[in-house]
Amino acid sequence: MDHLDHRILSALRVYGCDPRVGGAARALSWAGEHGALWLAAGLAGAAVDGARRGAWLRATALTAGAHLVSMGVKRVVRRPRPAHVDPLVRTAGRHSFPSSHAASATAAAVAFGMLGARGRLGAAGTSSTREAHSGTHAKNSAPIALSAPDSPGAPPAPDSPEAPPALVATRAVLPPLATAMCLSRLIVGVHYPSDVAAGAALGALTARAGARWMRGGAHD
Repeated sequence: MDHLDHRILSALRVYGCDPRVGGAARALSWAGEHGALWLAAGLAGAAVDGARRGAWLRATALTAGAHLVSMGVKRVVRRPRPAHVDPLVRTAGRHSFPSSHAASATAAAVAFGMLGARGRLGAAGTSSTREAHSGTHAKNSAPIALSAPDSPGAPPAPDSPEAPPALVATRAVLPPLATAMCLSRLIVGVHYPSDVAAGAALGALTARAGARWMRGGAHD
């Protein structure tokens, strides 16, 4: 496993010799330090998406939690940083496993993405309820109180024209950006592939574990 880790890292570190690739990888690494990029994205989402403000804040807290857990695991495992390649950036700590950048990036992509999934499911459920009520009304010709699909408490679907820009950006930008963040840690030469994989798994598990709590604030 260690041999494969070394070989993959060495192969990816070569791409950092390209000034454009290396510069982009360094910028991503700096932006993701201590989860700053993802925390800022979550707070921005909470500011512009009033219908889901509580859920955005909870998702941001899950992202911060994933980062803190990864830091705790590092203190236990104490795996040294790669020494066979020259790093392109300085690191905040000496330990490598798991990647905290990967943990916070993946937690943000999963947690913020679940906000969009909830909006889609909510819109679909409202549509189905409306159709069912309409069918019953047509058959029985009895007045039925229909739920209001466009009421303030029902957030728009992510792809609808009235969907908040923050939600649209979440679905379109965060997954590839999180992937790029994970790859950047290999290109700058400060993590082994297994560090990044473990960090990503930790982030995804943290976000999934807090999904019910996070969604409890979707209409705050």
